[in-house]
Order: sequence, then structure tokens, then C-alpha cells
Amino acid sequence: MTHRNKPFLTFAACVCATTLVPACGQGSPAAGRPNTAPPPSRPTAGVSSTAPSDDTTSSLPTANLPTTAPTRPTAAAGSSLAAGEAFIGYYVELLNYTYTTGDPSPLLAESDKGCEGCKGIADYARKINAKNGGLEGDYADHLVDVKEIYRGETGRLGGSAAMKAGTYVERSSPGASPVPQESAAGTMEFSLSASGGNWVMFEMQINES
Repeated sequence: MTHRNKPFLTFAACVCATTLVPACGQGSPAAGRPNTAPPPSRPTAGVSSTAPSDDTTSSLPTANLPTTAPTRPTAAAGSSLAAGEAFIGYYVELLNYTYTTGDPSPLLAESDKGCEGCKGIADYARKINAKNGGLEGDYADHLVDVKEIYRGETGRLGGSAAMKAGTYVERSSPGASPVPQESAAGTMEFSLSASGGNWVMFEMQINES
């Protein structure tokens, strides 16, 4: 998904699809970190530049998200397939905490240090988040379903999950004009690696359905 500003929809610009997706494809080992460049500046192609009226902005539903960092649930502890599936739900909660507060530390703590997509989210959220007025409305990433998850030859997990984002507005800086973002669905392609007996995000990208 490349036509919206939020990282939920711009991982194609952060992670090379031709290197990550085969590593997570059905029957392939979830291995090999993609050879990726640092995330470029956020794309704006296809996004309307018409700012909504104040009434439109204020009428958007506001995401009801925690302002304290989520903790890893018991179901996501360990290195089983079931733990990996539960970890995806936990990671989405961390994404939303990051978007809300602008603090990516908990997210990065549950990510491999080489995860370029994770770094892209961190860089984005430090600049644009709900706390500083950069996001307003239903900006949360919603996990619909973990569609597949499997263990590769290297021991890492690969798979995909259905995602959805609501309608919200984004400001590139405090006081900037709001840019409307429409509701959209996508698919997260992910690879998990083991660290300290638990799964962490090794790499991911989310594409428009």
C-alpha cells in the first residue's frame, strides 16, 4: 500500500518486496534479511491535498488507544507457532501505542535491530503522532486475521496477516493543514526471529489489498 502517508500503508517504500516476500512465501524459509536502503521520505502520491473543514476533522472518531505501553501477553511468550501468532496481535498493539505517543522504544525493544520497516515506523512516529496533534481520528492499525504462519528452514517464522486502517487525518507538523486519509485494507507480510526464547519482529512490509 503506497498511496497513503502512514507507515501502515507505506512499507513498500521501506522494505524491498522482491527480497522480503520470497523469504516469507509459503514453503520458503523465513530467512535472509532483505538488502534494504534506509526508508525514504514519506510518499504523497494519490493523497488528496484538500484539507477538511474543522467540523469534518472534529467529527472523525478518535482511536481509543492505551497511553501506557502494552506488555507481552502470556500467549505470546515462547517460540511456538501459537506464540508467534499471538505476537502479531501484540505487535499491532505496540504499533498503535507508538502512533499515539510518539514513543517507539517499546516497539523497537520487540524488533530485531536490523528491521528496516520497524525503524521506518519509529522515525515516522517521532515526528507524526497523536500526542503532538499529527494524527487524529481512527488512525489505529486493526488486525483482522493472521492468515498464515509457518516455520522456515532457519527456524524463523514467516506468514501474513490481514490488516485494516480507519479514516483519519494527518498533519506533517504541529499546526500544519490536516490531510485526510481514507479507510483501507492491507496485508502484512512478516518474518519473526527468536530472541531470549521469544519471538521478535525480524522484518515486515504491508501492501494494499
